[in-house]
Amino acid sequence: MTEDFKFCPRCASALVTREHHGKQRKLCEAPGCGFVHWGNPTPVVAAIIEHEGQMLLARGKNWPEKMFALVTGFLEAAETPEQGVLREVKEEVGLGGEVVSLVGVYPFELRNELIIAFHVRTAGEIVLGDELAAFKLIPKEKLRAWPMGTGLAVQAWIDSNVKGGVT
Repeated sequence: MTEDFKFCPRCASALVTREHHGKQRKLCEAPGCGFVHWGNPTPVVAAIIEHEGQMLLARGKNWPEKMFALVTGFLEAAETPEQGVLREVKEEVGLGGEVVSLVGVYPFELRNELIIAFHVRTAGEIVLGDELAAFKLIPKEKLRAWPMGTGLAVQAWIDSNVKGGVT
């Protein structure tokens, strides 16, 4: 539950925490309002990018020097997940691409997100967007998963696409 969500977005009254439909939720008890903060996860798209035969990982600005991950971003209104992942790839690494397949959908409870991961194939010159500091290309067989978030999608992709891909 989002702890910093303290006031009703409809009427600005203070929210209270009560049990509602079997879970603790923040509710507005102002007369006639009835707002419920459901705390639904935010949809995030993630791209397992295969770029000219290698796998592309990116490092965000202000991340530790050795930390690289998938290109990700929030799904926007009126956008399909496929459109969203291709938009993020274009914005973050400057590449057009094609969605090869849906890898899977993974909960990321730590950030209250739902990750929708795709295998995306790209080609061309990589141009980093404003949010990234670096990228690296690695052979498919050297790609390794991490234990949470988008790492679950990476492991599923390795298991189905790379022979002998053990982390």
